[in-house]
Amino acid sequence: MAKHTIAVMDGDQTGQELLLEGLRVLHPSVTKVDVDFAHFDLSLENRRKTNNQVVHEAAAAMRETGLGLKAATITPETKGDVGSPNAILRQEINGTVIVRTGRRLPGVLPVGGVSAPIAVVRMAVDDAYTAKEWREGEGNDEVAYRTEHISRRTCRMVSEFAFRQARKMGAKVFGGPKYTVSPIYEGLLKEEMDAAAKRYTDVRYEPQLIDATYALILARAAEPLVIPALNRDGDCLSDLVLAFYGSIAGSESILLSFNEEFEPQVVMTEAPHGTAPSLQGKNLANPLAMILAGASLLTFLHTPAANRASRAIYEAAFEAIHDGIRTLDLGGGATTSEFTDTVIHRVQSKVEVWETLGER
Repeated sequence: MAKHTIAVMDGDQTGQELLLEGLRVLHPSVTKVDVDFAHFDLSLENRRKTNNQVVHEAAAAMRETGLGLKAATITPETKGDVGSPNAILRQEINGTVIVRTGRRLPGVLPVGGVSAPIAVVRMAVDDAYTAKEWREGEGNDEVAYRTEHISRRTCRMVSEFAFRQARKMGAKVFGGPKYTVSPIYEGLLKEEMDAAAKRYTDVRYEPQLIDATYALILARAAEPLVIPALNRDGDCLSDLVLAFYGSIAGSESILLSFNEEFEPQVVMTEAPHGTAPSLQGKNLANPLAMILAGASLLTFLHTPAANRASRAIYEAAFEAIHDGIRTLDLGGGATTSEFTDTVIHRVQSKVEVWETLGER
């Protein structure tokens, strides 16, 4: 069987430290999955040194291998600097959908009685983030303008993946854009959601306006939900949803590009949080999201060994939390490396036992 290569994008500060923890878990000696890691240094220093050439090289590697694992990186705010590597990566791999799934962490009290998982499926491109902006006038008469756009193709991919994900999770597709106020622009996503509902008649569908989505999300929190969203709506919803479960470090983030049959072509996973400079070098940050990012990436190898290893990582991580082995953000006293060590030990045990029992 061919060895799989994962393009690994090194990052900044605590983001890099947590990436290394995630790679410890993904090592073939732990998972028994034969993978190689091709590293690309996306630290701010190297991006400046190469004028972002290293980012383009990482994107090219992902297009070739189909797999990427990225550390959190610094995006400088100074105009004319190297900017965000994520924007370049998304454009070059044609990443159109971002998925973040909030799920209950064992023994961690969620907000408002949330018990079921909630997946936010959002556009990764267009909308407010690529809008042209300008101002006209002076003083109190100054007016700011913005021109945004979205495409039917992207709306269709978001909707299609949302219904496929809902079928996989046994969930309801819930929410939607403010199509009553914006029937032409935001209505484009609603049209594709409605069309997908007709293709997936076995999936429950409850469309709501975005404001009603925010208002009703806790009332629906006892059942699994999948929420398709515009780019900025989904960005806001993702942070809100993950916070329900106790920590933004409790979930992986998945960027997907698709072929014409809506099958994933390139997958890049990462933690949804930033570089946490205040925790750098202290061995205190929560590696859970980065560990889960690696676990989710394994499922896209589509081999029995990779699927088994992915399941083992998810179970090991959540079992460790259930048994009280938690980092500070979850109310525990475990260090970063102690949590990872525990996960590694449990993954190795599970994989060994399952192999002995002949489970696939």
